[in-house]
Amino acid sequence: QVQLVESGGGLVQAGGSLRLSCAPSGSISSISVMGWYRQAPGKQRELVATITSGGITNYADAVKGRFTISRDNAKNTMYLQMNSLSSDDTAVYYCYARKTWVPYWGQGTQVTVSS
Repeated sequence: QVQLVESGGGLVQAGGSLRLSCAPSGSISSISVMGWYRQAPGKQRELVATITSGGITNYADAVKGRFTISRDNAKNTMYLQMNSLSSDDTAVYYCYARKTWVPYWGQGTQVTVSS
């Protein structure tokens, strides 16, 4: 069982930046894949970015060049640095982890971008 605790969401103006954090229970190094998904009102949950234990990253086209995903094993935390935010990025952001092929989700953190 993996519990994921997210933080860092909030309200930001268009063009601004936010950094989301996700801390799993247990060792992050034992988790093969972590990532972020988001769900805007009236839309399906969609992939934002993922990162493997080996540091391989994958991004949705909509966030490439603006968002950076990273994981710090020493701090046992994964991050999503979000720059050049627009109103299209407004959503609830969910931390995701996959360990031994079992998926886990955080409770979600709201990101609101005002134009």
